Amino acid sequence: MRGYRAGLGVLMAAATVACGGGKSGATPEPRTPSAVTAGGSAADSTPAAPAGGVRPRVLFLGTSLTAGLGLDPDSAYPQRLQRKMAEAGLDYEVVNAGVSGETSAGLLQRLDWVLQQPASVIVVETGANDGLRGQSVDATRATIGQVLDRIRRDRPSARVALVQMEAPPNFGREYTAAFHAMFPALAKEKGVTLLPFLLEGVAGYPRLNQADGIHPNDAGERIVTENVWRGLEPVLKGVSGLR
Repeated sequence: MRGYRAGLGVLMAAATVACGGGKSGATPEPRTPSAVTAGGSAADSTPAAPAGGVRPRVLFLGTSLTAGLGLDPDSAYPQRLQRKMAEAGLDYEVVNAGVSGETSAGLLQRLDWVLQQPASVIVVETGANDGLRGQSVDATRATIGQVLDRIRRDRPSARVALVQMEAPPNFGREYTAAFHAMFPALAKEKGVTLLPFLLEGVAGYPRLNQADGIHPNDAGERIVTENVWRGLEPVLKGVSGLR
């Protein structure tokens, strides 16, 4: 977390580029909802169904950090996790529904659409853009809570995991501490699994990030993948019939 705060403290001037309204290198940030399978194809209008109608699905909801901004389509951490699942003998289909620039409120707005597709496990990575903008922690917590409640309502049998995120130090210690504490509190309150900080060991290290200093490069994304896998693997193995 210390490296993350240091890195983002220097790069707050690039916040709109990082997760909101600009480019990373020459790669434009998409702003339309997407559902990308591990094969890299996008569902532009109708939510996809599991291949053959039988494979359980892991749905990743998130920002540009989940979408894999600036990376090859098969190099974002959800796609890398698809391969790790296969190596571990876990027969899941991964769907990457990350959207660059999205706040927690934006995720809530598109949730009805994205939850039309079945999912056995749903991973929620959100809030980073709220923190970059200094939005109220109470408001962000309420919105993420609504996201988790909506998932529980529409996909009651799905296992849900919430990814820990952090805020930059520019808004003061009180803000960053409250932002950090929001995620374990929500996980406990809503009965979901808390995954480790997404950018642990990556944020604040130039050699592991793209030119914008915030989005992981290929080497950094390998570490991000391990961060998520560390918390997600037990969830996947705990799903009935996949031990």
